[in-house]
Amino acid sequence: MSTPTEGTAVKVNHQRQKQNEIIQPLLTDLYQLTMAYAYWKSGKVEDTAVFDLFFRKNPFSGEFTIFAGLEECIKFLYNFRYSDSDIAYLKQILPPYIEEEFFRYLKDLTVEDVTLFAIPEGSVVFPRVPLLRVEGPLIVVQLLETTFLNLINYSSLIATNAARFRMAAGKRIKLLEFGLRRAQGPDGGLSASKYAYLGGFDGTSNVLAGKLFHIPVKGTHAHAYISSFSTLADLKTRNENGSDLIESRDFVEACTRRRDQLAALLGILLQEANDGELAAFISYAMAFPDGFTALVDTYEVLRSGLLNFCAVAVALSDFGYRPIGIRLDSGDLAYLSNRARDAFRKIAEELAIPWFSQLSIVASNDINEETILSLNDQHHQIDCFGIGTHLVTCQKQPALGCVYKLVEINKQPKIKLSEDLEKVTIPGRKDIYRLYGSDGHALIDLMQKHGEPPPLAGNRVLCRHPFLESKRAYVSPARVEPLLHIYWQNGTCSQPLPSMEQLRHRVQHQLGTIRQDHKRNLNPTPYKVSVSDSLYSYLHKLWLQNAPIGELS
Repeated sequence: MSTPTEGTAVKVNHQRQKQNEIIQPLLTDLYQLTMAYAYWKSGKVEDTAVFDLFFRKNPFSGEFTIFAGLEECIKFLYNFRYSDSDIAYLKQILPPYIEEEFFRYLKDLTVEDVTLFAIPEGSVVFPRVPLLRVEGPLIVVQLLETTFLNLINYSSLIATNAARFRMAAGKRIKLLEFGLRRAQGPDGGLSASKYAYLGGFDGTSNVLAGKLFHIPVKGTHAHAYISSFSTLADLKTRNENGSDLIESRDFVEACTRRRDQLAALLGILLQEANDGELAAFISYAMAFPDGFTALVDTYEVLRSGLLNFCAVAVALSDFGYRPIGIRLDSGDLAYLSNRARDAFRKIAEELAIPWFSQLSIVASNDINEETILSLNDQHHQIDCFGIGTHLVTCQKQPALGCVYKLVEINKQPKIKLSEDLEKVTIPGRKDIYRLYGSDGHALIDLMQKHGEPPPLAGNRVLCRHPFLESKRAYVSPARVEPLLHIYWQNGTCSQPLPSMEQLRHRVQHQLGTIRQDHKRNLNPTPYKVSVSDSLYSYLHKLWLQNAPIGELS
């Protein structure tokens, strides 16, 4: 994605600026507002600042992260303003001695003087590298902190989790997000659906997410539907004069006749098959003859569910329809999927229905990344995974841990020191570059002081570890990619925002630029993030200037 000329404004579709109404300036921590008043009271209204938003460690014991949530940050900037009711509420909760003039200042506050640099959404990113660089009036950019962190932390975590599931499953397997009922509230459920799709999932069960984000919506039925039928007498069919033959008694008779035939073919005892389950399958097939998928584990997969499904599926074929497949929600998924595929292949061969062998097998049941990798080792026959809890709640790691740190005030660099090296910040405005090798894979990310000449393809550049003096290397990149681009300037978005499909494509393309050893599940190789020699010297000079000198006696 190219960087636009400074000052250039790109029109963004008005529809894309709409946002959940709870994302507003009051969606923040109280201390942001108390700091704002203290800044204002101290006469710092004209001060300018630069903040970096970044994270310190990749999630899920991995070595990469997918950056997501940028579009929501842009929408937040479009809609940033304190309403009259916001001001009235702040007057209630802030101390009574807060000056009225401060509230008038808040009421007139805009983000027109804010400039937002960002890495493109959907990019693979790494620790310490700023995802956002936010420049502008100190008070304004301080007030953006909590909301930006809220919009990026969970989005990036879900997108990364989804990308890891996609890599574990492989390209052939479909992945469906089934997590709404387990998500952290309705907003968490919607965000999970959106960013799971961005990260590589193929669809969601969440109907509202489908409407809002144009995500394919998928679903079948629950065990309750099967249990609601007890015998074939529960079926209510139309007579032979019905408008559709699938709704007639002939179809019911075809299903029972086919079950008798298939029981012998598959070696299943007919008397063990549940009639209520067969009635439920027939009923569902009548309702959805072109989309028949059955949940086959309500009673017993191999002694009832599989036979009843195959009977209805073959009868549908007799009537000119093509069923979809089955869903397994319990048991030994590898074993059951292989037994089901064997049955489908046998029927396909014996009854001369070639496509029957390719019926879909969907598996759910609390699946996580390790489950999929284990199933791969067991040579499963599953075509699609429905994943809920472990995806949307990110049980393996529930938070990403992005932070928002001041790195410059009034053009003076600022550094935060800590006894924990991980928490020492890298000061000043920085430009970020990704250096690629001749094989097309990323070698290293390089941070430079703003204004340093950018690295050039074919030219050797010294890359240094930010804190460890002996860790350094010369790199001769085959290609250099600048990572930070201007997304907000002069009160408007300065880049066209990609569609969801474009973002999905970017995620997969970006993952393809990272070496396999950085992406592997077990003991992945850490990706290198470095600073230029000039930034290294600058950082350590400031460190010495700001660190207290100890005294021994």
